[in-house]
Amino acid sequence: MAKIGDIEVGEFPLLLAPMEDVSDPPFRALCKEQGADVVYTEFISSEGLIRDAAKSVMKLDIYEKERPVGIQIFGAVLDSMLQSVEIVEASGPDIIDINFGCPVKKVVSKGAGAGILKDIDLMVSLTEAMVKHTKLPITVKTRLGWDHDSIKIVEVAERLQDVGCKAISIHGRTRAQMYKGEADWKPIAEVKNNQRMHIPVFGNGDVDSPEKAMLMRDEYGLDGAMIGRASIGYPWFFKEVKHFFETGKHAAPPTMIERVEAARRHLQMAIDWKGETLGVFETRRHYTNYFKGIPHFKEYRMKMVTSDDSASVFEAFDEVLEKFGDFQFA
Repeated sequence: MAKIGDIEVGEFPLLLAPMEDVSDPPFRALCKEQGADVVYTEFISSEGLIRDAAKSVMKLDIYEKERPVGIQIFGAVLDSMLQSVEIVEASGPDIIDINFGCPVKKVVSKGAGAGILKDIDLMVSLTEAMVKHTKLPITVKTRLGWDHDSIKIVEVAERLQDVGCKAISIHGRTRAQMYKGEADWKPIAEVKNNQRMHIPVFGNGDVDSPEKAMLMRDEYGLDGAMIGRASIGYPWFFKEVKHFFETGKHAAPPTMIERVEAARRHLQMAIDWKGETLGVFETRRHYTNYFKGIPHFKEYRMKMVTSDDSASVFEAFDEVLEKFGDFQFA
């Protein structure tokens, strides 16, 4: 049984990765219903939190039905990170996660996210200070290193554990790779196989099939899998992995009725949470995967991803159900 601090999260937990404009409350709710064991918020700027920036504060919204839930923050300035811990604590999460892995330029240029991989001492000291500043378990999400020549993830993970980090999720790419090439899980396994390590080590990167999740568990010996892109527009991924673990067989894919119903609920929850304009805009990226594999679907997909009002998108859902209701997904 893997534990994050005192929180039992399952024998091989599946974690929903923190993804900007994806891991919001509506999507987390759908993933939780479909078997995600732990869900994380979108990453939140520590500077945005202490300035009371509306977008950052809104991301603190969490709900009882999604527990255990972690709020993820990023930054590279100690005072700001400590103040943000206090703000995050007030929202009542189960876990606080530090983002030491985001590769995007606007984050890295400030020395935050994966940018901190250039300064491991700062990475460790920030983690230690945050551990001391809260009673909540602190976890870390990071990458293998800044580039291929600076991979020291075994040492880094050990040092983070030693200052009180309660779990570590490692994406199997360097910052230099961004999302290109294949994720390398071998260094993550080296972290797990380090005899000094006793906290959970979760793997991330390219877990896009039940078989790969099983490989991460059985061949690489990791404690759990953090799922990112494979879940976008497909919250059923968590349930399908668990079914495969239990039976060795693939679950039947969701029907058209189930897909349309999930898409409808997703859009409605998004509108209820963030309003019509943002709700419509930020669910667009999910529709390709909700309806992946349907032939001659471009007309309907374009309507979903270009309409600015929800009535048109809901209408598109109805049209899809009427035209493709009997479609059998492979």
